[in-house]
Amino acid sequence: MSKFKNSRLFQKITAWMPGLSALLIYKREYLSFDIKAGLSVAAVSLPVSIAYAELTGVGAIAGLYSTILPLIVYALLGSSRQLIVGPDTATCAVVAAVVLPLAANDPILRWQLVVLLTIMIGIWCIIAGKLHLGALADLLSQPILIGLLNGISITIMVDQLAKTLGFSYDYSYLIERIVYLPFKLSQIHIGTALVSLVTLSILIALKKFKPRYPAPLFAVIILTFFSWLFNFEQYNIHIIGQVSSDFIPVESWLNFDKGLMRDLVVPSLNIAIICFVSMMITVRSFASKNNYETNADVEFKALGMANIVAGLSQGFVVSGTSSRTAVNDANGGKTQLVSIIAALLIGLVVLFFLAPLQYIPTSVLGVILIYSSLSLINFQTIWRFFKFDRDAFYLSLSTLVAVLIIGIIPGMALAVLLGLFLFLRRVFRPKDQLLGIDESGRIHSLSQDVQPIKNTLIYRFNSPLTYFNIAYFKRRIVSYIDEADEPINYVIVDAIPCFTYKDVSVLSGIEELVKSLKARDVVLILSGRRKTLKNWFKQMNIKLDDEFIEFAYDLYFAVRLVQSREHMDSKENNKLIKN
Repeated sequence: MSKFKNSRLFQKITAWMPGLSALLIYKREYLSFDIKAGLSVAAVSLPVSIAYAELTGVGAIAGLYSTILPLIVYALLGSSRQLIVGPDTATCAVVAAVVLPLAANDPILRWQLVVLLTIMIGIWCIIAGKLHLGALADLLSQPILIGLLNGISITIMVDQLAKTLGFSYDYSYLIERIVYLPFKLSQIHIGTALVSLVTLSILIALKKFKPRYPAPLFAVIILTFFSWLFNFEQYNIHIIGQVSSDFIPVESWLNFDKGLMRDLVVPSLNIAIICFVSMMITVRSFASKNNYETNADVEFKALGMANIVAGLSQGFVVSGTSSRTAVNDANGGKTQLVSIIAALLIGLVVLFFLAPLQYIPTSVLGVILIYSSLSLINFQTIWRFFKFDRDAFYLSLSTLVAVLIIGIIPGMALAVLLGLFLFLRRVFRPKDQLLGIDESGRIHSLSQDVQPIKNTLIYRFNSPLTYFNIAYFKRRIVSYIDEADEPINYVIVDAIPCFTYKDVSVLSGIEELVKSLKARDVVLILSGRRKTLKNWFKQMNIKLDDEFIEFAYDLYFAVRLVQSREHMDSKENNKLIKN
């Protein structure tokens, strides 16, 4: 085995299929843990996959198809040992927001659009992985993600409330639904509401007394049994109905309007980013907990392949699921074999136990979705943003409000745009600092214990200098000089944080700054990147007045240089006075 681990073949397998490489060197002592975790994951995945199919607007069988092959593919290609992929609350809600308006009331067209959207998402993910764009995991900042998940959760809960209480909405927009919700209370169907209440009671009771049990599965089994026993349909309690394992009819693809695919391009890109960002949060947290490394680019490709096989098997979008991953980890799952075991068990249900699924009350699935969405509600973090980071608070709150008012897709786009504007504002107008020296001779930001050096300004600009903020940089330095209480002879600039790459506009701006400082008889000292900066100015053929600009190795060297010169000037002045 050690020879195989060191072989070139194994290294290639590890690079392309990290999950498979882990299975090839599988430790037998892990098997009992993986079987237990696989059973638990399958027990949780089965009912929620059906529920998410209802949320997406396709048949229950599509939810099962979305679970089986993607689990196996990710187990072979993914770098996370614990991650469980499958339908996810947030992504399914976004998919529904994209597809339902395009498909109107045509169930076949709706399913086709979902399949195509899923495949397109997979293609985007694979391209991103090939281009090593794993850093996109940081594109949706935490404030945006928190606001987005809160908004999606509220949207889902309001939407599913109609199913759980047995009425229908007259409006498609969330705000109108909330406003007119009190007028719908008189239309509550008592039988449906009782089924929902029993389901909720089972979920709460099992979570409190038997938290390791798959509560959604128990709720579905119990209510499905009573639905079959008492024929819920005769009491106008809606059930799923006949579940067919058939795929989309081939002839319907021949008549498909190819122009609709244009409407899926941008949403598919947006959803791909959401899927990847939410998945990487789960991947990183469980990898850190279990002390192993993951690869973001590998995860991108694995997510892409999982979505492509989900689409080709007539399923819908999958992502990393935090709840089922937590079930896996809590039950001691050690390797990717857990996903394969869970997929095989769900496959057995599809092959041999589809008939009982038709008796599942839709209100049960609605309660499961609402219950799952509650775990995404996180107002405490938004409040924490308010206390410690107002920009993050406003960004998160704006995202939440946008999703609630204008919808998930436009709200998400607006949130990303706001985040980009916030970033650009910080780069355009970053925070800056005046520095000084404390009693021990260390350089810090000015405070009661840190005093400025006489006749000297030590300045730090907390952003890379580029063509769109160099003018602001110059204005800030000149204004500090002009507003100083005493004459300034030297300006020391910490060059390390702001001179990060060669930009002709920046270097030309420094030339103009030197001229402005020369008119004020002030010397500019750039501290840090001494050799690099000199080379940049030389390459750009920018000649500076050597009397009014100098380059120092670091801030402390620059301070010693200024203090030495001030001391020499003081001596010369004293001599002149004596003479």
